[in-house]
Amino acid sequence: MTQHVAVIIGVGGMGQAIARRVDPAAHLLLADFDATLLDGAADRLVGEGYTVTRQAVDVSDRASVTALAERASSLGEVRTVVHTAGLSPVQAPVAAILAVDLLGVALVLEAFGEVVAQGGAGLVISSMAGHGHPPFTPEQAGTLTATPTDQLLSLPLTAESGFPHPGAAYSFAKKVNQLHVQAASTTWGARGARINSISPGVISTPMGQQELAGEHGAHMRAMIESSNARRAGTPADIAAAAEFLLGPAASFISGTDLLVDGGVIAAAAAPPRG
Repeated sequence: MTQHVAVIIGVGGMGQAIARRVDPAAHLLLADFDATLLDGAADRLVGEGYTVTRQAVDVSDRASVTALAERASSLGEVRTVVHTAGLSPVQAPVAAILAVDLLGVALVLEAFGEVVAQGGAGLVISSMAGHGHPPFTPEQAGTLTATPTDQLLSLPLTAESGFPHPGAAYSFAKKVNQLHVQAASTTWGARGARINSISPGVISTPMGQQELAGEHGAHMRAMIESSNARRAGTPADIAAAAEFLLGPAASFISGTDLLVDGGVIAAAAAPPRG
């Protein structure tokens, strides 16, 4: 029987929580830019009984992403691909966010779209910030999906000077992720595989806590208080949604984004109460 390979790119809180929801018999290929984080996550999962291979990756570099896809394919059938890697506006400047959160997702979708096995499923962890970005015009959407991946950051639309602050670049990148997942559904579908994304709200990971402690923390806490859940999310909340989208119960779902934010976006869109 061919080995089931599950690739987890980005092994922070959400990545590790999702890894634990994957087939326990799968061979986990863990990848991250941070070697210390990668080794810690891999050691923990090995200690829990998982079969683990680890590999450093820079998702903003085509050669690095291609090498990861090739490594995955060499281990067996690539039936699960989860991309959680990303930078938040409190962590990085505009250029880095565009490179990792926009280009990085496009490179992963392209490279793994060439090796994913029939019946496989992929998942991109995006953000509710993409739902707060204004819709793209048909012309903008067409440009962003038709432009070759290596030229994405050379477009006038993605010029670093066009973003007044990292938050603007972040929400833009996450909106583009939705477009690229939609487009990838066709190419992945040609191989008999599915691809979707999840847009988490405020999640209690180290990154989420850093955002809550930042200059926009008060606004984020107000959004949480106005939401249906009235709490921040947990990695387990995202892992539960991921388990559904990656599993057989979601076999009729592809090219879509699932908003998992506790109702924050719904509350923001609701008319004021009289």
